[in-house]
Amino acid sequence: MHCHKKKIYYHDTDCGGVVYYANYLKYLEEARTEFFAANKIDLKELSKQGTLFVVSSVEMSYRSPARYGDEIGVYTSIEKARSASLMFFQEIKRGDMILAECRTLLVCVNGQMSPQIIPSSLKESLA
Repeated sequence: MHCHKKKIYYHDTDCGGVVYYANYLKYLEEARTEFFAANKIDLKELSKQGTLFVVSSVEMSYRSPARYGDEIGVYTSIEKARSASLMFFQEIKRGDMILAECRTLLVCVNGQMSPQIIPSSLKESLA
């Protein structure tokens, strides 16, 4: 499981002093990008070659809030790889406490946004 560390800043929080719920989606996206980079996958280069990943669905459960000044870890793994999609499982934690859990389905598409098979070299890098 890959871990992306993140510090919570004032601009991440709402008037109640906790992280605004939609900001978690940004943290998850950042962590998936870092997951790809840790696996030596350059998403910008893939895009130039006509291979993109788009979010098809997100299922999120919030358990406990993160607050200003917290340091959190976003843990990322691939739960399931299919021919044209990847199901990511991610947990956001403060220490050992799980703050949120998420499953995100990414679909591989071409430049015209039509689904396509994930290139075999990419699948090998993720294996």
